[in-house]
Amino acid sequence: MSTGDSNQAIRITAEDLADVQVAAATPQPFKPADPEGRSYGSITDASGTDPVTESSKGSILLQGWFYLGAAGLIGSLAGWAICEPGFVDGQGGFHWGNFFIVPVVVAIMTLGFGIAESLVERSAQKALIRTALALPLGGVLGFVFYWIANFVFAVGVTICSQLGVTTYRNPAFWITRAVAWTVFGVAGGVVYGIIGQSFKKAKFGVLGGMLGSALGGILFDPISMGTGGGAPSRAFGFALFGVATGIMMGIVESALKDRWFYVTAGPLAGKQFILYKQQTSIGSDQQADIYLFKDPSILPRHARIEANGTRMRMRALGPVFVSGTPVSDRVLLDGDLVQIGRYAFRYKEKTR
Repeated sequence: MSTGDSNQAIRITAEDLADVQVAAATPQPFKPADPEGRSYGSITDASGTDPVTESSKGSILLQGWFYLGAAGLIGSLAGWAICEPGFVDGQGGFHWGNFFIVPVVVAIMTLGFGIAESLVERSAQKALIRTALALPLGGVLGFVFYWIANFVFAVGVTICSQLGVTTYRNPAFWITRAVAWTVFGVAGGVVYGIIGQSFKKAKFGVLGGMLGSALGGILFDPISMGTGGGAPSRAFGFALFGVATGIMMGIVESALKDRWFYVTAGPLAGKQFILYKQQTSIGSDQQADIYLFKDPSILPRHARIEANGTRMRMRALGPVFVSGTPVSDRVLLDGDLVQIGRYAFRYKEKTR
């Protein structure tokens, strides 16, 4: 390049261009936006390597066995408290408390199961909708299954009498009550499945409810003997019935699941979403199956998961990352890390 007078034209020769060296631009990774500055990896992460995420320790409050057990406890005690003032021990005739106590306990307990998951997921809309469904369903099924349970109990007592069992202090009588009370567990599981819009959820709920209510039933009479009968024994017995039913529903549901999302980061860290449905919606809409809140970057209907035979397919409507790579349509594999905004999920499948 010539360097003469400043008024002269600047000339660039081929030799000048050959000597020019351009620094290579360093590509900047694109990272999903996060309101709180968490890092969820980038599209430049090495293939097959999970992006860096900030995992949070899950709260016990988000475990199904815990919140269903708490709902069963609160619901059964509320039902007992409503009817106990009208309950009369050891007298004939009609007493409204004696007649309504078991159906009301079952109805309010099933109501608790219906709205517990909605409250855990922070969806007020779901809670209101499920309350509107669970209260009449629980009430109707509470009375229907009450009569069925009475019939089962009467048959069991007749068999016990023929075997020479004439007192509730005999363990055979406890087993009879336990068998009859399994009917109440069926009511809880049916309502749980109906409002969850899943036959499989209802099936797991029924199985867990039967196990839990049987446990409550077999311990009801020993508790009555230990407390001397009356209101305290009923309160303790129904409380045990409610908490055992809820806990067993949660345990059975977790034990028998086959495909699920486990939240590893975000406000719901530690919760699992079992993928029951043919299509599972994900987004910031409170009525989405997986409701993701407190993140303005998440769309009302951000993604959906579709059951495709034995596989689950992720279809993204907004930014979705699987192991750090942006995807729009992808079959999920066991162990995949899915990121949506500030949330991270580990997709899991039960080994077949």
